[in-house]
Amino acid sequence: MFGYDEVLDGVRFAFTDRYGGASKPPYGELNLGSAAGDEADAIAENFRRLAGAFEVDPTAVIRVSQVHGRDVRVVRPGDELPVRPNPIADALVTTRTDVALCVRAADCLPVLLADRVNGVIGAAHSGRRGLYFGVVPATVEAMRALGAEQVTAVLGPYACGRCYEVPEEMRAEVAERAPASYAETSWGTPSIDVAAGVVAQLNELGCAVIDATKCTIESEDLYSYRREGPVSGRMAGLVRLAP
Repeated sequence: MFGYDEVLDGVRFAFTDRYGGASKPPYGELNLGSAAGDEADAIAENFRRLAGAFEVDPTAVIRVSQVHGRDVRVVRPGDELPVRPNPIADALVTTRTDVALCVRAADCLPVLLADRVNGVIGAAHSGRRGLYFGVVPATVEAMRALGAEQVTAVLGPYACGRCYEVPEEMRAEVAERAPASYAETSWGTPSIDVAAGVVAQLNELGCAVIDATKCTIESEDLYSYRREGPVSGRMAGLVRLAP
């Protein structure tokens, strides 16, 4: 169920793989995408299993409708659960201990963040456009508005710079704002390294970084839209403050 699962200073960080769920081929097994069609019941069951593993009620796994932007939703102590409809945003922050923040991806970079001392956590979905628009810096800013000071970020699976081929014009556009993302594939064509760009953004903000990345395109244990196309499922990054 989890390719990475670690508790650091009272904060649990985890990234799912594709195992331990109820989804059938071609989505098998732990598809956490948007519930629709014949797969809806399996996805709902997968989230119930995920909630159980994270020791929260299924209504407390907070998700967003991701649109590749930079908007951040603050989950406040008085907000009723479940949060419906899913907020249109690409990041979440909270000081609550009774919820798990969840972002989903299948090549984009999930980033989990925390300041345990001050009790603030965040989760961001950063693909090429999220990097360009600065969703991770926006998440850190929202966390600091809630009292965070020393923020640690854990980076999860994504389509790495060796594999994420893009047109030259796209690489140049993104690199203009995020120079560290400028990359080349292993076969010598233009690419973007989203994680390298996000690490540079985090360094500028004085955040600590833990690299838990794996390449989604290279690993069949992970979902990858680039590799699998429309039948690709979605993985999740989750973060929770210990009660």
